[in-house]
Amino acid sequence: MAYNFKEEMSKPERLMGGHRMCAGCGGPVAARGVLRALDPADKAVIGCATGCMEVSTFMYPYTAWKDSFIHSAFENAGATVSGAQAAYESLKKQGKVDETYKFIAFGGDGGTYDIGFQSLSGAMERGHDMVYVCYDNEAYMNTGIQRASSTPKFADTTTSPAGSVIPGKQQIKKDLTAVIAAHHIPYVAQTTFIGNFKDLHEKAHRAIYTPGAAFMNILAPCPRGWRYPTENLMEMCKLAVETCVWPLFEVEDGIKWTLNYKPKNKLPVEDYLRPQGRFKHMFAKGNEWMIEEFQKEVDRKWESLLKKCEE
Repeated sequence: MAYNFKEEMSKPERLMGGHRMCAGCGGPVAARGVLRALDPADKAVIGCATGCMEVSTFMYPYTAWKDSFIHSAFENAGATVSGAQAAYESLKKQGKVDETYKFIAFGGDGGTYDIGFQSLSGAMERGHDMVYVCYDNEAYMNTGIQRASSTPKFADTTTSPAGSVIPGKQQIKKDLTAVIAAHHIPYVAQTTFIGNFKDLHEKAHRAIYTPGAAFMNILAPCPRGWRYPTENLMEMCKLAVETCVWPLFEVEDGIKWTLNYKPKNKLPVEDYLRPQGRFKHMFAKGNEWMIEEFQKEVDRKWESLLKKCEE
C-alpha cells in the first residue's frame, strides 16, 4: 500500500493525550502508530494486558482509548481478545452485528514473552482473526524493572543487578518473533520507530487487514529502565536498528522471511549500549569481554537472519 505521512498523521487519534505514561516512553507511540493503520470507518476492540499501558491509560472511570477497551490480567490478553473475536464472528453470522470490527491486543514484554505466552500461543495457533502487539521494553517496568526473558544479556535490572558477583543478566534475550513465526500464522513482523514511521505503519496495516492471526513485536524503549534522557527515544530506536540489535523484518506463513532494512554501514554495538545506564558497567575497565560477547551474539543472529531472508 502507498504510505502518505501527512495523511496518516492527519487521522483522528484513537489513543488520546492526557494519559499517564512517562515522557520518552515507547509504549504509547507504538499504540498510536498501530491504531493509525486502521481505516477510520472501522471500529476496534482493544485488549490490554496488565502493565504500564493499561494502568496509565485506563483509570476507571477515565480512559484515553476511543475504541472499546478490555483490561485483561497479566497472563491472558491473548485469550481475552481471541474470545471477543470469536463472539463477534458468531454474532455476525446471526445477523446481530453489521459493523466491521478489528481486534487488537497490546501487551508489554513481561505479559507477552513470559506470563502471557501460553494464551498468546494458543490464540495464534487457533488462528483467530486478530493482531497481538507486543511493545517490548525489555523488562517488567511496571512493577519495578525486574528482568524478563526479553531482557538482553548483561543488562542491569533490580533482579539481575550488575555487581561483583554477576555482571547483570546472564541469559540471552528470547527471540519471541521467531517463536511466533514458528506457529505458521499468516503474518509476523518486527519493527520500531524510525524515520517517518513508514515501516511501522505498513506492517500494522498489513497485520490488521491480513485475514487470520498476526503478531507484531515493536521495540519500545523505556527511559526509566534503560536510563536514557527522555528526548532520546527515537535515537535509541535508530541505534538499535543501525547496529542490527533489533532488525526489521516480516514473516509470512512461517516460511517466507523478508528483511525490510539493511544498514549501509552496520554500527558497532557500543554505539547502542553506551547511551543506556543499564549497560554502564560494561564499559568499566576489565569488562571489555562483555561488549565483545554482546557483539558476537548480535553478529551471529544477524547472519542467521540474512540466510533466512536469502540476502
